[in-house]
Amino acid sequence: MNAQRVESLIRELLVEIGEDPNREGLQRTPLRVAKAYEFLTSGYRRSPEEVINGAVFASEANNMVIARDIEVYSLCEHHLLPFFGRCHVGYIAQKHVIGVSKLARIVDLLARRLQIQERLTAQIARHVMDAVDAEGVGVVMECRHLCMMMRGVEKQNSVMTTSSVLGSFHRDPATRTEFMALIDRTVAK
Repeated sequence: MNAQRVESLIRELLVEIGEDPNREGLQRTPLRVAKAYEFLTSGYRRSPEEVINGAVFASEANNMVIARDIEVYSLCEHHLLPFFGRCHVGYIAQKHVIGVSKLARIVDLLARRLQIQERLTAQIARHVMDAVDAEGVGVVMECRHLCMMMRGVEKQNSVMTTSSVLGSFHRDPATRTEFMALIDRTVAK
């Protein structure tokens, strides 16, 4: 990413919306915005394989593994406004498991791209499935979208829920039901 070019564009944007980019409070804003976008879009400059970093381990376990309530922050590709919430990832191992922190790192990596929630959910599921050659994977994401809260329909309490189920989570209703029951918030209370 060319940070100087982004700074210049933000400076132009400030002028276009009627602001003075030279006033005290805005003088360093173009630099801060460029740094923010560099971080918020860092998922384009890394791969899932890079964040997994070989943390896939042989295992005889074939039970369900779940990481619940992974915080997720992303930018909506339609308005460049944030959406945020929680992601639940589960899989059934065949011969390999992945380091638990790597599930969160996969979520973060893919969320740090311009996204729509539906695609992000499916991408997470596919990358986990491929990383461990899982029998099945389930991902559920619950997010609030500032493009719906701050503008447009201005619905402050709306939550969008998406799911992606692959392999046995897709084929077997009992497996899918077990996953959904285990991520249900009432289980943890």
